[in-house]
Amino acid sequence: MKAPQDIILTPIITERSVDDMAKNKYTFKVAKDANKIEIAQAAEALFQVQVVKVNTVNCTGKVKRMGRTMGKRPDYKKAIITVNPEPTPDKDGKKRKGTIEFFDGMF
Repeated sequence: MKAPQDIILTPIITERSVDDMAKNKYTFKVAKDANKIEIAQAAEALFQVQVVKVNTVNCTGKVKRMGRTMGKRPDYKKAIITVNPEPTPDKDGKKRKGTIEFFDGMF
């Protein structure tokens, strides 16, 4: 089993992702071999939130040119995680959060 830090790699900050934060949707770059269940479990472990839904997109890297030579940026997988704004307590009685604090000051 992979560690949660190996599944969720970096947040993606764009205009669209910042607008989606008002709808409790957060966008991350994730490991290419991770599935939706692993992504949901990693988000719950890292951020102590209750995940409602996970949507994934396989993104192809852009082709870039430097003079005559062509290069390509790497492909990656993007996950849009929907979080429950009013979470229920955990089985252990731990309180979950309604948002991810990393993004709280962005909008």
